[in-house]
Amino acid sequence: MPCFSCGARQTDPVRGASPWKRGVRGEAQVLVCPDCQRTHDLDLDTCSSCGSAALICRLGEVECRSCGAVRPAAAGGSRPSGLSKELADEVEAALDRVLGRVH
Repeated sequence: MPCFSCGARQTDPVRGASPWKRGVRGEAQVLVCPDCQRTHDLDLDTCSSCGSAALICRLGEVECRSCGAVRPAAAGGSRPSGLSKELADEVEAALDRVLGRVH
């Protein structure tokens, strides 16, 4: 999954914690690259209880990693524009290469 802000792709990490961070934007899980983390206006969703942007989205719910508050994700949460089609095309191309399929 690329950085939702600049589109940079994550590379194989070196040992240790990844410098990439997860967040939630428009009810969808997103990744934020180290360069974009320095930007102060990422427009990420925030916790309604404590205001933190340290959220994760999973299985129809959004959880705050700061205070532990959990809420249901809005039905039909949006995805950052263009991401789903682009990602689907990239996955299909990778599967074609690995499986030796020719179109």
